[in-house]
Amino acid sequence: MNGSIQKYISLMKLTHIGLKDLGKSQQRQRKSEDRVSALGGRSLAFYAAMGSYDFIQIFEMPNNESMLLYVMSARQDGYVDPLILPIFDSEVWNGIAENITKTVIK
Repeated sequence: MNGSIQKYISLMKLTHIGLKDLGKSQQRQRKSEDRVSALGGRSLAFYAAMGSYDFIQIFEMPNNESMLLYVMSARQDGYVDPLILPIFDSEVWNGIAENITKTVIK
């Protein structure tokens, strides 16, 4: 990634504790955003979702270590069970695709 900020999507399922304490969901979202900021990142978007996941959050973080630290601290709280996926914008993806065609042995 050449030292650039990395992006991640967090697909979150509420735990039993999170479901019981839905009234404080907004406070927990602010706490989450404060944690991300303290680790040098930022929350780009937050959505409630229907289906297999309850919430989707998009982050920028300086590196995988910062993201892992954030995720483990969030999991310790016990309100959500997150699935973290690194994501790549079209500019990064196009560069990867271009390199694949140059480096793959045919």
